[in-house]
Amino acid sequence: MIYLDYQATTPVAPEVAAAMRPWIEEGFGNPHSAHRPGREAAAAVEVAREKILSALALGAAEASPAGRIFFTSGATEAANWALKGAAARLPASRRRIVTLATEHACVLDTMGWLAAQGFEVDILPVRSDGLVDLDVAAARITGETGLVAAMLVNNEIGVIQPVADLAALARGVGALFFCDAVQALGRVPIPLPVCDMVAVSAHKVHGPKGIGALWLREGTAIDPLLHGGGQEGGLRSGTLSPALCVGFGEAARLLAARAGEDEIHVGRLWSVARAALCDWSLNGSGERRYRGNLNLRREGLDSARLLSEVREVAISAGSACASGSGRPSHVLSALGLSEREARSSIRIGFGRYTKEEDLVRALSLIADAANRQQAFAA
Repeated sequence: MIYLDYQATTPVAPEVAAAMRPWIEEGFGNPHSAHRPGREAAAAVEVAREKILSALALGAAEASPAGRIFFTSGATEAANWALKGAAARLPASRRRIVTLATEHACVLDTMGWLAAQGFEVDILPVRSDGLVDLDVAAARITGETGLVAAMLVNNEIGVIQPVADLAALARGVGALFFCDAVQALGRVPIPLPVCDMVAVSAHKVHGPKGIGALWLREGTAIDPLLHGGGQEGGLRSGTLSPALCVGFGEAARLLAARAGEDEIHVGRLWSVARAALCDWSLNGSGERRYRGNLNLRREGLDSARLLSEVREVAISAGSACASGSGRPSHVLSALGLSEREARSSIRIGFGRYTKEEDLVRALSLIADAANRQQAFAA
């Protein structure tokens, strides 16, 4: 199987698996216990926390503001906690929340829940290239806005939103800014200096599943989402897994150590893929995007059929979260694509462990299957 679905999840780095193993086998102490095994586990958790903080600052032009990493079960929990926790503290005069039509389901569904609680939710459209119009955003991020949320790198089409500009608009009216940086961590610089809350995930960066984190700027107050033992500074209850925390920390360390190498490798794979499928149309901006995400469409293609025919290759027709829903991608629809165009689109994701020869083989299989479809339809 040739794996080309890096936006859904990434292979666990061998170094990560090795770093986790001792904390599964011998270092099983509860990191919230006062005895020696507990203290040793707690120390490992804190080391991991620092490594993730360092990864968040990769490529930043400015020094990172003071803030703290809070471990969560994943980015979905982090986004829910940030949005619900911040919204709960908004004054009556600022119960307006602004986000984008191309956000991940964990944000859009949370917005739906908040709307049902009486908040005013404004979902901004995007242009055909997948990017928000900043003039539209400026007109709709008003003095009544208390919270703005935007994804830095889109999980379906890879476009890089002008998050720093959106955050500046939010800051200009005194609103909080939340950034979903799940697909951005270690790949593009995260504008921490203008963010108040940032969500990240381990399994998108060669770490384990089941753990994410929420970065909170110092002084940003949110209500807890989970109640119980008051772990994680009294804000997030639940016993942490030292193994998962260590795994995330090691994955973050590798992001820094391999940043240049990974970028060059992904750029090369992008060039190979674009050349091989040059007759396919690119969904989303060709310039403002992370090049490890290639979302393409071909006229008349049935992407679901293509996926079933190319069984040697793991690719997708969109977000793994929406897989099997039967609905066309809300992201592609937001770009103005018709249902037919959306259903003729595929997403190819590659990264650190993708071999060029495997990618070339996979692209050949994809092109052949698409050509057969077109021949039968003629």
